Amino acid sequence: MTTPPALLIAGHGTRDEAGAEAFRDFVRELGRRHPELPVGGGFIELSPPPLGEAVAELVGQGVTRFAAVPLMLVSAGHAKGDIPAALARERERHPETSYTYGRPLGPHPSLLRVMERRLDEALGSGPRTPGDRADVTVLLVGRGSTDPDANAEVHKAARLLWEGRGYAGVETAFVSLAAPDVPGGLDRCVKLGARRIVVLPYFLFTGILPDRVRQQAQGWAEAHPEVDVVPADVIGPAEELLGLVLDRYREAVDGDIRMNCDSCVYRVAMPGFEDKVGRPQQPHFHPHDGHGHEGHNHHGHGSHAHAH
Repeated sequence: MTTPPALLIAGHGTRDEAGAEAFRDFVRELGRRHPELPVGGGFIELSPPPLGEAVAELVGQGVTRFAAVPLMLVSAGHAKGDIPAALARERERHPETSYTYGRPLGPHPSLLRVMERRLDEALGSGPRTPGDRADVTVLLVGRGSTDPDANAEVHKAARLLWEGRGYAGVETAFVSLAAPDVPGGLDRCVKLGARRIVVLPYFLFTGILPDRVRQQAQGWAEAHPEVDVVPADVIGPAEELLGLVLDRYREAVDGDIRMNCDSCVYRVAMPGFEDKVGRPQQPHFHPHDGHGHEGHNHHGHGSHAHAH
């Protein structure tokens, strides 16, 4: 019997140990649920284990074929460039290996259902009618990126969350690198008439940035006592997330990949981002990798590139 390609889960990395451990737990749980698959996972920066260590461990078990799935919600520079560059580096380190690459998770309907649950949990478990949502405005807060395509994907998630669910509105904000920030997003909600706002972090696991979202929302709420601001939780290791990662793996194995490139700054000259077109790939330097300073530049970030 031929061993199927290994499921290699690629994470971004965080300085928050609880967030890194949530990722590692998630990888272990997928392995427990699918003993027929070799499963491993690692980070492209900040947290151990690095992606290269996960590959080396699986190669040591005899794995030669990999299907990599980025455990990320949006197609920003990490998913578009850093992970493909890291996989190219692993192919050089282990010439006997081959890789296919799956899609980021995106605003998949199953994750939208989880987000809807997080909103209901935040609003409380008491009896409610569908009409109660008409008084609730949601502020969906993404990570934020210098890639306009990635920021647009958060707006797409917000629109899809609003469609058909009866909320007064779903607005968008970002915790870093993009406008509006969390206070600006809350200001916008109020200008649109909101009096009850649920702040929903568009993040998979806990970490420094989701904590910052909550802190900024709390600070704004203290200055605006006339507005009811309710924090919601991250998506977390829900059943739907476990199932979606396996779906992305199967897509990659079957060759059924549909990466969105229509608005990609590495292919299309977008206003203000023309210098990114065709930028070469460089993998991140991971301090735990132990393979020297490959792909490291002096700004602490590998340059983002795009592979298809």
